[in-house]
Amino acid sequence: DLKYFEPDPVANQILELQDKLQSLRCSIDHDLHTDDLVGDSSAFKEAALLLKRAAQSQVTVLLLGETGVGKELFARALHNVSPRAALPFIAINCAALPETLIESELFGVEKGAFTGAQQSRPGRFERANGGTLFLDEVGELSASAQAKLLRVLQQGEVERIGDTRTRKVDVRVVAATNVDLEQ
Repeated sequence: DLKYFEPDPVANQILELQDKLQSLRCSIDHDLHTDDLVGDSSAFKEAALLLKRAAQSQVTVLLLGETGVGKELFARALHNVSPRAALPFIAINCAALPETLIESELFGVEKGAFTGAQQSRPGRFERANGGTLFLDEVGELSASAQAKLLRVLQQGEVERIGDTRTRKVDVRVVAATNVDLEQ
């Protein structure tokens, strides 16, 4: 009868389904390149030119724009024309996850770190190692999560929740927001 008192693994199932959905989306957009982006305005052409220039470097990229303008399409095109194209492209919508889950999603979790953490799980940074991590709606992250994100960007290391050791990661971060970050 003790099995009825075990935590429900529905959260893990949801996360697994999100990963499967992400991989399906990537397979659909796998061949997306800058020539596939459609636009004729001078601002669009300038953005596409900047994307091509940024793709060959390792610079972290911030895409700004209104909802629905294609920031994720630009991020995928950037990844696909970069030297990292053969490696993973992992996307996460920071606004879609509750504050309590965002850090475990980004950085991973060790078994037993909190109630319900029944197994160790790598975060999005580890899964994107060698490739690109797209942080959509990055402006929605809490100040605490932003500080931890900054550490990863500066040091190239992540520490899973509940772990004592750090792991090196080589990830290009592309972030997007429709929020005025300066304000």
